[in-house]
Amino acid sequence: MTPARLTADQALARLIDGNHRYVADDPISGDISRSRRLEVAREQFPFATLVGCSDSRVGPEQLFGVGLGDLFIVRTAGNNVGTNGMGSIEFSVAQLGVPLVVVLGHERCGAVGAAVKIVTDDLQLSGSMGKMVEPIIPAVLHAQRSLPEYGDLLDASVRENVRRMVKRLRTASEPMLMEPQATGRLKVVGAYYDLDTGTVDFFDRP
Repeated sequence: MTPARLTADQALARLIDGNHRYVADDPISGDISRSRRLEVAREQFPFATLVGCSDSRVGPEQLFGVGLGDLFIVRTAGNNVGTNGMGSIEFSVAQLGVPLVVVLGHERCGAVGAAVKIVTDDLQLSGSMGKMVEPIIPAVLHAQRSLPEYGDLLDASVRENVRRMVKRLRTASEPMLMEPQATGRLKVVGAYYDLDTGTVDFFDRP
C-alpha cells in the first residue's frame, strides 16, 4: 500500500523535529528493521531529498533520526552537483514524488575551505580535486566582497555556496523541477549544520 504523502512543510517539520531530538541526545530511532527493509525493497517513498557533503561527520540519517527509505541522498564534497547529481535530484522529484529538497552545507567544510585557500593563498589543487572545487570559487568571491572586516570567510562561503545551489534548483529550466514548485508541491530549502552543536539551521527558505 502506498503511504500517505507528506507536504513540503510536513516533511520539513519532520526533519526539524528529528534534529531537535538529536541535539537533545534524545534521538528518534530510524526504522532499519527487517520488515522495513522488505517494505522498501519493493518500492521506495522518500519524503525528502538531501543534497549534502561527503564529509564523514555529516550523516543525514543520524542528524534527522530517519531510517531506511526516508531520504533520497545525493552527496558530493562541498554539496555541489554536476549532471549526475542534477539528474538524481530530478529523478527523486519526477519519479518518486519527493516534496522537499534540502541543500545542506556544514561548518568547517574541507571542500569550501580549499576554495577559500585558492582565492586567498593561490592554492593549487591537482587532478580532479581542482575541478571539483572550481564551482565553489564564485561563492567564496561573493562572500569575500560582502563580508564585514574580520568576519569568518570560510563560514560565510559555506552559506553562500548553499544559497547558490538552492537558487540553481529554484530557477532550473527543467519543467520537472519548476512546475511542482510553481504549484506548491515542491520546496527547496538551504540549511547549515554546526559540527559542534549538532544543530541544523534551515536558513534559506522560500
